[in-house]
Amino acid sequence: MIELAEAVPRAAIQLLRDLLVRSSARFEEKRVGECDLNIHVQSLCISETGGLYGSWLFLVSVVGPGIGDESVCQAEHADEVDQTPLIGFTPTHAVKVVAFCNRPVDHVVTALLTAAVVDVIGGIVNAELREDQVSLVAGPPGVIATTTWPWPAVYGSAEFLRAWARLPASGCCSSRNSTSQLRPVVPDCATD
Repeated sequence: MIELAEAVPRAAIQLLRDLLVRSSARFEEKRVGECDLNIHVQSLCISETGGLYGSWLFLVSVVGPGIGDESVCQAEHADEVDQTPLIGFTPTHAVKVVAFCNRPVDHVVTALLTAAVVDVIGGIVNAELREDQVSLVAGPPGVIATTTWPWPAVYGSAEFLRAWARLPASGCCSSRNSTSQLRPVVPDCATD
């Protein structure tokens, strides 16, 4: 999830829409700020997908007062600790980037799509971690804060997500239930 200190301006929502249209094989806008799409992994500079081809199904949704389902935003933050000491503000809005699969490559695609969204609208990424991933977030650039309560999480920038996606041991490239050693190649490149 991308945490935001204020509402996303309409001009930034249009830029987000433009990014998602350019990056997608299929794009459906359900409402302003909420899109179902099939993302082309090549648009995110992923050149190796472990033999999986095509596009990935995602939901990207801006939520908060005045846009989308405000109750979704409230529910997402209800169990969180006070985020102000961690990130410098109390989130009023958020952007959800949801993948509809849980394969190892899906985590990389999600990280890079989320980084591209942050590049357009700003904000701070709030990523939940597995216990075995906590020690890994000390190294990558762009980490703003970490917490272990009420669950392990890292707050970071788009730079963090791109670095995280390149780490072979990040778990971003391997899932708890997978024995695959899939490691997509994620070069440093612009995502527009």
